[in-house]
Amino acid sequence: MSFTIAIVGRPNVGKSTLFNRLVGRRLALVDDRPGVTRDRREGDARLGDLAFKAIDTAGLEHAERDSLTGRMQAHTAAAIAQADAVLFLIDARAGGTVADRAFADLVRKSGKPAILVANKSEGRAGEAGALDAYALGFGDPVPISAEHGEGLAGLYEALRAALPEATAERDEREDRAATADKQSIRLAIVGRPNTGKSTLINRLLGEERLLAGPEVGITRDAIAVDLAWHGRDFRIHDTAGMRRRSRIEEKLEKLSVADALNAIRFSEVVIVLIDSQTPLEEQDIRIADLVEREGRAVVIAINKWDLIEPEPGALSRLRNTVDRLLPQIKGVGIAVVSAKTGQGLDRLMQTVVDAHTIWNRRVPTAALNRFLAEATASHPPPALRGRRLRLDYVTQPKSRPPTFVLFGSRASALPEAYRRYLVNGLRDQFDLPGTPIRLALRTKPNPYATRKQR
Repeated sequence: MSFTIAIVGRPNVGKSTLFNRLVGRRLALVDDRPGVTRDRREGDARLGDLAFKAIDTAGLEHAERDSLTGRMQAHTAAAIAQADAVLFLIDARAGGTVADRAFADLVRKSGKPAILVANKSEGRAGEAGALDAYALGFGDPVPISAEHGEGLAGLYEALRAALPEATAERDEREDRAATADKQSIRLAIVGRPNTGKSTLINRLLGEERLLAGPEVGITRDAIAVDLAWHGRDFRIHDTAGMRRRSRIEEKLEKLSVADALNAIRFSEVVIVLIDSQTPLEEQDIRIADLVEREGRAVVIAINKWDLIEPEPGALSRLRNTVDRLLPQIKGVGIAVVSAKTGQGLDRLMQTVVDAHTIWNRRVPTAALNRFLAEATASHPPPALRGRRLRLDYVTQPKSRPPTFVLFGSRASALPEAYRRYLVNGLRDQFDLPGTPIRLALRTKPNPYATRKQR
């Protein structure tokens, strides 16, 4: 990507709608109410032949520095400092308001090239309101409709004029960036509200990249950030806290949880973050089970470990409890951390790397069939209607997660208990702790089934 732009403006002028339009998909949550966006979100954007990074930001409002809104503004200021140019959005129907003029000064003081964009310009009301925007001092506004995709050609020309050198560059950096992203471990951090997910990512990054604080439910979008940790690259998704479905009432929270679910599906490893002061509640188990059902590698992280006085053997008892409550990922990696102090972060990230390695593991077919022969000899399959089920061979067609296919006579009739026996055996024999294991059953065709009776 040759340059970065930040999209700023008052709440509800359409910043997230424009961001989604530029990146080509719905990454940012959009709703009619103001103030939906809180964290700054980055995405790979394209406009014509221009490829760049776009940053969606929280709406600019007057606020006290230490308040939640004030901290949101600090993140917007950081986005402006990071950007090569600023798209300053206004509502064309409202014209240049008093708040727009106040925040125009903030953009002007940054010294960055600024493009005034009059969104919602469709119709006569938009055209009339755009005339008031000249008073903001950024020259002619670029009229667009982010929702309908109108006026993007004018925005393209404005970007070329504001950043002539950057927009003239045509090289292969975008392809290299895409290749690097494929080599990164895609990681999501999920959990109940206020377990410290954003604080943990900020500690890993070494900066206040994500909005965090004591208020419950600060994070709404699933925000992705890049991290290099001891020679390994990660793409980390921060997600909104996930409450029980029965407690979710507002539309916005439903959208946030849906965003978190998408982050899980697009990840390779998922850290389930648990509060040490209220560990392993029912919702924690539900979230971990959801991740396993999605086939992602799982890591359990116990946060706020510095706030409790652990008794001797506490970690061992915790591991036994996890194995009992989540037998489907027996042996899952567990790390105790403090996102606030940085305690245990090296161990956590190494556990993530180990889980990713196991999730990608493949087992030779010969070794699998030796295991099957030994397993069925020591514990034969049960009989069905007086005839014992015969299991012939097993193979692994894919990993991520490790997936095995078992062939035999009437394999589909194999009892669930014996199926669990085989899965646990595969886990122990081939060192697959904590990862989801898929075992599909296939009945071999009967070669005599179509032979005519004589």
